[in-house]
Amino acid sequence: QVQLVESGVGLVQPGGSLRLSCGVSRSIFSFNTMGWYRQAPGKERELVADITSGGRTTYADSVKGRFIISGDNAKNTMYLQMNSLKPEDTAVYYCNVISAYTTLSYWGQGTQVTVSS
Repeated sequence: QVQLVESGVGLVQPGGSLRLSCGVSRSIFSFNTMGWYRQAPGKERELVADITSGGRTTYADSVKGRFIISGDNAKNTMYLQMNSLKPEDTAVYYCNVISAYTTLSYWGQGTQVTVSS
């Protein structure tokens, strides 16, 4: 079983920045894809950004140029740096990993990000 622990809950003003972290209980080399998703009230969960084991990144159009996904192999941690935050970025953010061996998908518990003045 893979455990994911998120941190970075925050209330941020529009235009501000916040970094989310996702600690993983296993080497991130054991996953072929790691990503961040978000779900706003009344909306479906959507992909924010993901990164493959080969380093290829994908971003939702709404966050391109503002968010950066990265991983730290030594710390088994994935990050989402969020800049120029907007009220519409308000959501619960979830980290997700997909095992390279079993293709099983694992989720973090979710962390609330609120962008408001």
